[in-house]
Amino acid sequence: MMKVLVCISQVPDTTSKVRFKEGNTQFDTADIQYVMGPYDELALTRILEVRDAGTPMEITVVNVGDASTENTIRKAVAVGANHAVRIDAKPTDAFYVASQLAAFAKGQGFDLIVTGKEASDYNGNQVGEMLAELLDIPSISNASHIEVKGGKVVVEREMGGGKETVIAPTPFMVAGQKGFAIEPRIPAMRGIMQARKTPIKVVPAVPAEHLLTVESYELPPAKSGCKFVPKDQVDELVRLLHEEAKVL
Repeated sequence: MMKVLVCISQVPDTTSKVRFKEGNTQFDTADIQYVMGPYDELALTRILEVRDAGTPMEITVVNVGDASTENTIRKAVAVGANHAVRIDAKPTDAFYVASQLAAFAKGQGFDLIVTGKEASDYNGNQVGEMLAELLDIPSISNASHIEVKGGKVVVEREMGGGKETVIAPTPFMVAGQKGFAIEPRIPAMRGIMQARKTPIKVVPAVPAEHLLTVESYELPPAKSGCKFVPKDQVDELVRLLHEEAKVL
């Protein structure tokens, strides 16, 4: 049976109104609803699909976070994960998170480690690759499809004008992007009830470096109003694109 570790993050819902406090040095979490990272959710869904297609798998989900992330972890169990782990640490920079995940995964005998390509709050696209390096296993990022055939992992990645197919032995790490699964799996009531009873193993954090600090946050400038140009005024459109939009 293949042992699979799926790393999940907890991020603000994309419909949340973003605000900062303490002189724009901290994210304001008031009234923020948190969800599983969208790319992580697709990664978990695809692995569940591979298992449902006939590959025997024992799936463990792991998250680096405090107790407030446990509802997100239980959702992963509700859709089909077998085991749940929370590493009791605040997820700061990518290297720190990857270090915590690596410390947990090392020696556990996981054949396949799966992540989303990035968390949708910081969009760093770093944790998966750092994790693979720390574990000294091969990896591929921005994957659009995955299968398991003959005990080997078959991964597709979209390239300019085509697709790249990679076949790798295990252990292996893959980070999925949009298209990894068509849409996230929705938990059924039976799964939700089962997840409430499933214990979440809490693992203490290990000492690790924090390589990144945030000096300040800044919201993007507000969008200006749209200007409409009649279709017969091409010269005016070109002037606006050149002088105001400065894209020509």
